[in-house]
Amino acid sequence: MIIHALWFGLLGVMLAVYAVLDGYDLGAGAAHLWLARSDAERRIVLNSIGPVWNGNEVWLLAAGGMMVVSFPRLYAAAFSGFYLALVLVLWLLILRGVSIEFRSKIAHELWRALWDAGFCIGSLLLALLLGVALGNVLRGLPIGPQGVFQGTFAIMLNPYALLTGVLSVAVLAWHGMNFLRGKTEGVLHERALRWSSRLWWAALLLALGTTAATFTLRAGIGFNFARAPWALALPALSLFGFAWSQTGSGDAGDRRAFAGSTVAIIGLLGSAAATVYPALLPSTLSPAYSLTIDNAASSPHAMITAFIANLVGMVVVAGYSLYLHRLFRGKTRLGRHAY
Repeated sequence: MIIHALWFGLLGVMLAVYAVLDGYDLGAGAAHLWLARSDAERRIVLNSIGPVWNGNEVWLLAAGGMMVVSFPRLYAAAFSGFYLALVLVLWLLILRGVSIEFRSKIAHELWRALWDAGFCIGSLLLALLLGVALGNVLRGLPIGPQGVFQGTFAIMLNPYALLTGVLSVAVLAWHGMNFLRGKTEGVLHERALRWSSRLWWAALLLALGTTAATFTLRAGIGFNFARAPWALALPALSLFGFAWSQTGSGDAGDRRAFAGSTVAIIGLLGSAAATVYPALLPSTLSPAYSLTIDNAASSPHAMITAFIANLVGMVVVAGYSLYLHRLFRGKTRLGRHAY
């Protein structure tokens, strides 16, 4: 049914928006310990994401919640199979939030160093785990005939999933550096510019390597691209984003770098979605056991009603997010701020 495909696309859009928005503050957090070398510089990094970081996470929570009404069998299998990973994600999200809010409550060097480390580790591991989860979706999981996960957490830590996890860290760190290029000045800006260039190479090489590994992982994994050649526009979009990010100089170059990494992330995630469609969670035991947009879907009435309601909610959240980013646009400078 067309509503099933629409829901697949809608969930993909929500996850892509999350990757773009929360991706830059994850990347900034993962890299800030070596990027920002003084307390003042670290406060600038925190102030750059401070007004928006918690709002960015709404998209991930909303996407997870929408699975309940759209694809309940997917929700059940994913949240049972990824249970330990999801608990770790939850604790890492808490660690990041606590680290940001508690850092400046006590003006002591060791206290601030503790929460700076927590913010960095939480951001780094969260980016890694999200990439590992995506890698397992692309690779497939041991899903049984009843749609039940038949494996352990250790199965998810396979070489391919770890490769996608490293790719996630590199891409989001690059995205975070591009964001900070537009928010910082002076020495910190120059450092962000240098790291952006280095991480661009790492992200590009890992993206190409992961793409090659994906197409050699299982026979016929590129079937969708052969059946629908228009889908090749998605990996092309990613390559365009990588190239676009390297154009321009000065403030225009900073804006293009962030826009380019945004487009690259959208292209990468779109390519991943096109690779597995119409599967939501491929089974490594048998293709017949895979959870697809048809056998995992809720009732048509529930899906149509929830689709309309979710669109309204997305418009409201997107409008608020745009307003907030516009309100706090421009360079970040220290002032009387809690961070």
